[in-house]
Amino acid sequence: MKPLLCVLIAAALAVGAVSNARAADDTWVLRLGVHVVDPKSDNGHLAGMKATVQSDTKPTVTLEYLITPSWSVDLLASAPFRHDVRLNGQTAATTRQLPPTLGVNYHFMPDARVSPFLGAGVNYTYFFSSKGKGPLQGAHVTVDNSWGAAAHAGIDVQLSPKWLLTADVRWIGISSDVHVNGVKVGTAKIDPLVYGMSFGYRF
Repeated sequence: MKPLLCVLIAAALAVGAVSNARAADDTWVLRLGVHVVDPKSDNGHLAGMKATVQSDTKPTVTLEYLITPSWSVDLLASAPFRHDVRLNGQTAATTRQLPPTLGVNYHFMPDARVSPFLGAGVNYTYFFSSKGKGPLQGAHVTVDNSWGAAAHAGIDVQLSPKWLLTADVRWIGISSDVHVNGVKVGTAKIDPLVYGMSFGYRF
């Protein structure tokens, strides 16, 4: 859990630093939405077999702080995602993960009704509750936690001065070693697209 705490501390420090520069005019956006974590199609090989990590959909929450009308810092959090891991097409394990992602975004037209944005940041993915299934039923399966880069793109649509609708997509670099009964059997290269929609409230 220490790396996860590091991400949260970094987010707090980033927000605190920019707050000093713009304390008189703070602007926050809280977004609640639903996103899909969709791993890339080729997830590498585990124990000599082709691995496929299945997608999942969960509720998400994002807190964004606008340093200026164009520049912002945001933190993405979510309910735990659950993924089946298939080996040569057969489900061999399940795992859950939390993917907090901290980033910096640039909004191209912050005063327009429709405003696109681009961003970049860092992700920490925490895997837990991994279990063997099928051919690995009863085996002790673990998936290492992962640090990686993240890219972000999306569009904000202003519904009113306070409310907005956001459609966005992130690419997240996730690569994790997988162990069965303490023995490394390979590396899962997940590198998902995370896409979805959310409603935001500005305050």
